[in-house]
Amino acid sequence: QVQLVESGGGLVQSGDSLTLTCAVSGRTFGTTLAWFRHAPGREREFVAAISFPAITTHYTDSVKGRFTISMNDARNALYLQMTILKPEDTAVYSCAADRRGWRPAALTLPSEYTYWGQGTQVTVSS
Repeated sequence: QVQLVESGGGLVQSGDSLTLTCAVSGRTFGTTLAWFRHAPGREREFVAAISFPAITTHYTDSVKGRFTISMNDARNALYLQMTILKPEDTAVYSCAADRRGWRPAALTLPSEYTYWGQGTQVTVSS
């Protein structure tokens, strides 16, 4: 079992920065952790993933150079540092875990993740 709890969402202006945190507990060694986002009227979208413990990362093209996924040294917190935020980044952001390890072909597919947090709203005003 893996437990995930997100925090850090809010209302910001275009160009601002925001960091999301996902508290991670349970059996996480060998797990892929990811951030997804879900905007109204759109399908859930992959944002970024990180492997544990190897710390390999992967990003969707629209956030490369703006967002950074990372973990703390204790490996009990997952972060998403977001910079140069745009109105199109507005969504509910959720963290997710796949205990089957780093599988490049499955990274971006929500159906491949077993564990999910409840989500945190990020709203970017123009």
